[in-house]
Amino acid sequence: MPINIPNNLPAHDALTKENIFVMTNAAASKQDIRPLEIAILNLMPKKIETETQILRLLSNTPIQVNIELIQTATHVAKNTSQEHLTKFYTTFDKICHKHFDGLIITGAPVEQKPFEEVDYWQELCDIMEWSKSNVFSTFHICWGAQAGLFYHYGVPKHQLPSKMFGVFPHKIEVANHPLLRGFDETFYVPHSRHTGIDRLDVEKVPELTILTSSHKSGVHIIADKTNRQFFVTGHSEYDRFTLSGEYFRDLEKGLPITVPYNYFPYDDPSQPPHFNWRCHANLMFSNWLNYCVYQETPYDLQTLESL
Repeated sequence: MPINIPNNLPAHDALTKENIFVMTNAAASKQDIRPLEIAILNLMPKKIETETQILRLLSNTPIQVNIELIQTATHVAKNTSQEHLTKFYTTFDKICHKHFDGLIITGAPVEQKPFEEVDYWQELCDIMEWSKSNVFSTFHICWGAQAGLFYHYGVPKHQLPSKMFGVFPHKIEVANHPLLRGFDETFYVPHSRHTGIDRLDVEKVPELTILTSSHKSGVHIIADKTNRQFFVTGHSEYDRFTLSGEYFRDLEKGLPITVPYNYFPYDDPSQPPHFNWRCHANLMFSNWLNYCVYQETPYDLQTLESL
């Protein structure tokens, strides 16, 4: 949240240059305050696990947030009970008339299929098109980021030689971006994917900016120039044991899988894994909610279509 300071206080310019969020008394007096309306399109198979992870991060601010959970109508979830889906989830056709401050599109375990072969691809395209006029800011995660980059900008995904699997060090490429406020120079992010986005493909699109990247896992956060579209290739929302669950699951299935990079102490799967990405996960989601949504979205969501 911003620091509310007297008009013309000398510290204002210095704090602003340091990217500290300040607000004068005059600006604060004009603020209209209401809960944020955030929709989550949950494409992950274990929906309860994913919704819990994301909601935990969204709750880490003083901003009141109303949540709408969305599932696809063109795909039947097999790993979540129908009772849970009926009770807590809706479908796009039920909310397409509404407007939202923010939309989160999760990852999905379909990355090795061509986009057009995913059974709910057309429905997802309809949602992404709708988001242009009915959502102020959209936050895409992992395969959701790949899908969004392909749909909005024609950026393709590429098959990787081997699975990008582990917790990788990242660096900031754009100083003082609002999404990155408070980030360390080096921070860690889990990745679990078979496909990736090529930096050169992103750099060909003038509307896009690469905010963060990793020498090992590639481009990480990509934003459009208006800060209304964010594409995040990693899984900062993951819990401590999510990667280990995937690792032991694949081992039991006899699938080719390596020990997650930089995850188990001494690469020993019998040891409790490191959890060294939690701070930046909380920062990223709270920065998105505060600086990219709350401080920018119109008070009257009905005006979104005119922006």
